[in-house]
Amino acid sequence: MSEQTISAKNKHWLTICQTSDLIKDSGICALIEQEFEEKQVAIFHLPNTEKQVYAVGNYDPIGQANVLYRGIVGSVGDDIVVSSPLYKQHFCLTTGKCLQEDKYIEVFPVRIIDDYVQLFV
Repeated sequence: MSEQTISAKNKHWLTICQTSDLIKDSGICALIEQEFEEKQVAIFHLPNTEKQVYAVGNYDPIGQANVLYRGIVGSVGDDIVVSSPLYKQHFCLTTGKCLQEDKYIEVFPVRIIDDYVQLFV
C-alpha cells in the first residue's frame, strides 16, 4: 500500500486497507506509525451514514485498554457512537467525546479513494 503526501508538518494520507476488508456495521483495528510511535486505530464501516467510514484511536481512556474496535456502534441522540466493550461508555465517532465522562479519544480524518481507506495522520 502507498502513502500520498498532501500537506506540511509531516501530515499525510496513509492507505490502511481496501473497503472490502471492512465489516459492515462493525469495527476493525489497524496498527499505524504516527510521530515515531505505533498507535492502534479503530476503523468503523457504517454504510448507512453520510460519512460511511469513521476512524478513532482504539485506546479506551476509561478502561485503559486498546479495545474500542470491538465496541458496539449505534447512535445516542444525533451522535454516532461506539460503546466501549469494557464499561459501556459511549464515544462519539465524529468528535471523540465521551458522552458519560469528561474524556476524549483521538479522531482521524478518513476518506475512501478508489476503494482504498485512507487516514490523515
